[in-house]
Amino acid sequence: MRRIDAIAISLGIFVTGGIIFLFFNFAGLDSISAGIWSQTILIAGVIGWSLTYLFRVLTKNMTYNQQLKDYEEAVLQKRLEEMSPEELAKLQEEVAKEKQS
Repeated sequence: MRRIDAIAISLGIFVTGGIIFLFFNFAGLDSISAGIWSQTILIAGVIGWSLTYLFRVLTKNMTYNQQLKDYEEAVLQKRLEEMSPEELAKLQEEVAKEKQS
C-alpha cells in the first residue's frame, strides 16, 4: 500500500464518521448520543475490515503470495525448457518411480 492510499483511507474513515454523526444528529439524537453511536459503528467497521485482512493473511490469499507463486512457476517452466531431451527423460523416470512408491 502506498502512502497516499493510507492517507486516503484515513481521511475516508474520518469523513464517514462525520457523516454518521450528522445522520444520528438529524435523526433526533443529542450530540453525545450521536457521537457514541457513530464511534461504535466506526469501530465495528474498522474491526470488521481488519478481520477481513487477517482472514486473507491466514488463507494466504494476498498479492505477495500470488506473485511469489507465479515467479516460482515461471522459474520451473524456464528450467524445464532449458533441459535437454535426455535430462527430461531422466526426470520423467524419477517422477514415475516416486509415484509408484
